[in-house]
Amino acid sequence: MDIADFPVAIEHLPPGYAVYAALFTGVQNVAFLQAQLIARNPAFEYALVDAATVVSRTHLLAAVYRAILSHRSGSLKTPNVHSETVLSLSPSLNIAEAYRRFGISKETKNVLVVKILLDGASAVPVWEHLAATVEGTAVPLSDAAALAQCTDLARVRKYYKLNGVASLSGSAEVAQRQELEVLVLGAMALRGL
Repeated sequence: MDIADFPVAIEHLPPGYAVYAALFTGVQNVAFLQAQLIARNPAFEYALVDAATVVSRTHLLAAVYRAILSHRSGSLKTPNVHSETVLSLSPSLNIAEAYRRFGISKETKNVLVVKILLDGASAVPVWEHLAATVEGTAVPLSDAAALAQCTDLARVRKYYKLNGVASLSGSAEVAQRQELEVLVLGAMALRGL
């Protein structure tokens, strides 16, 4: 993967925002990355998401879009738009639980990295920083097969409380994944209601 694969197009994105994302597989330095987030190191202001908890590209981008709307309206519940992205993946408003479930941990092997830039800021230094600091293989977010291999469907069903949903059992994996995506997006949309 190179910088040309880094930008992500999202329809109806408010003016002044640009989204960049990549999947890093086989990451060896997750503990270091997590420590940088905990220390609030401004050089590591990214949304770092455990790829095992994401069903699809649409799932991740729905969370990014919701975080951007919260940022634009001034209604962030977390310190920045990147941490809000992690919260937006959650079906509940519990921030600590969202970080624990959807953020990276020492056990994480595959990391989705999202960077939201404002007002035309260049993505080149961001990409160079990621390429130099994340010890893993970068894969474009558009590679649905790579993302699907990272997803832990049992964990996703557990986190979104979907274990008892009959339509998710017995069908082919592709149909299960599509149904799961719809249910997960619905849970995210209904969060807090």
